[in-house]
Amino acid sequence: MFTFGTPKFVAQSIKKIAELGWKPMHFIPNVASSVGTVIVPAGVENAQGVLSGTFIKDASDPQWDNDKGMKAYTSFLAKYMPDANKADSLMIHGYMGAQLMVQVLKQSGDNLTRENIMKQAASIKNFESDVLIPGILANTGEKDFSPLEDMQMMRFKGSRWEPFGVVIKGRSDG
Repeated sequence: MFTFGTPKFVAQSIKKIAELGWKPMHFIPNVASSVGTVIVPAGVENAQGVLSGTFIKDASDPQWDNDKGMKAYTSFLAKYMPDANKADSLMIHGYMGAQLMVQVLKQSGDNLTRENIMKQAASIKNFESDVLIPGILANTGEKDFSPLEDMQMMRFKGSRWEPFGVVIKGRSDG
């Protein structure tokens, strides 16, 4: 079963499926896999075994507590947004987007014309963000503006997401 929708809708569906006693193989989109905003409201016990894919680290997961990239992210938030919820996946996405923009500006050098910035945005090669899952890199191309096409599958177990398998490559390198 695939559930799509807002985080609130996904939380409601996880809860309702559990109330019904139904035990399908349940997939949810990565944009609705936040432990704090989806899983906790749905009931951690109700989310056991739910599957999703991700490309980004989960700041609420202790496995990343000593990760250099996550330390940079949490330091950034502590300095510039001390009241922000570090586990909010929108914060992490915004941080990653800012890192990509900085990369585009670095690649642009002193030529900050619209034409050059667009050219550089379509020329990201193997960019490694602090908050991307190891093995996942951002890439764009002249006709491919989606920087992230790979993902890591994960299963909710206990109180956190557990990755399994290898990073699934969604981009052909040809």
